[in-house]
Amino acid sequence: MSTARGARARARIEVTAAIKDEARRQLAAEGAAKLSLRAVARELGMVSSALYRYFPSRDDLLTALIIDAYDSLGESAESAHAEVADAEPRERWRAVCEAARRWALAHPHEYALIYGSPVPGYTAPETTVPAAARVGLLLIGIVRDAHQGEGVARTPLPAELKPEAQRMAADLAPDLPAEVIVALVAAWAQLYGLIGFELFGQFNRVVEERQAFFRHAVDQLAHGVGLVFPRSTGAAGGGRGGAGS
Repeated sequence: MSTARGARARARIEVTAAIKDEARRQLAAEGAAKLSLRAVARELGMVSSALYRYFPSRDDLLTALIIDAYDSLGESAESAHAEVADAEPRERWRAVCEAARRWALAHPHEYALIYGSPVPGYTAPETTVPAAARVGLLLIGIVRDAHQGEGVARTPLPAELKPEAQRMAADLAPDLPAEVIVALVAAWAQLYGLIGFELFGQFNRVVEERQAFFRHAVDQLAHGVGLVFPRSTGAAGGGRGGAGS
């Protein structure tokens, strides 16, 4: 790459970062629904036509911000998990969940962008899926390791849910029992519900000791996906021979 081309590439990276930073400031001040390319350009001293060379539409800018937010959340969770990678599954599960909460509390407006109210007129494209899946894949990996090692408990499914459970398992983790996948999807939804309730004020005047409450709740989620029933205990209902095996 020539010196001139390298300088242009660096300049493009810097301008793109400045656009995103200003857009995040607007998200914090006005919310995603009011994000405006013209307003971003004005604050940066750019003409709108120049900004369109970086992001052709508001939706393109929103998509970039959403991917960045999911990636930042995923990186935080993966970093926390790496610190306890050799621990038993429940400790790894807790580390990932607590990292997601810490990230959300530190980045409330970005959390609202990815897990808050949908932005009117915007539909996230498939390009957001890999970033959005990072935390979920970590949780699946933890449960997979438990399933292949000590084992996990399984809760029987009602007959009417079994076809859907089998479809979900085929899509998400064919090597795990369908019962476990259903529990994982429920735990994933409840995790972000817990974080959202805290972040958006639903716990005000209800839960005061929020960190202790959250830790207890995610331990219950671990229980729900079967991580508290290692096969080696020989307890009734435990391991691979548990209920619904």
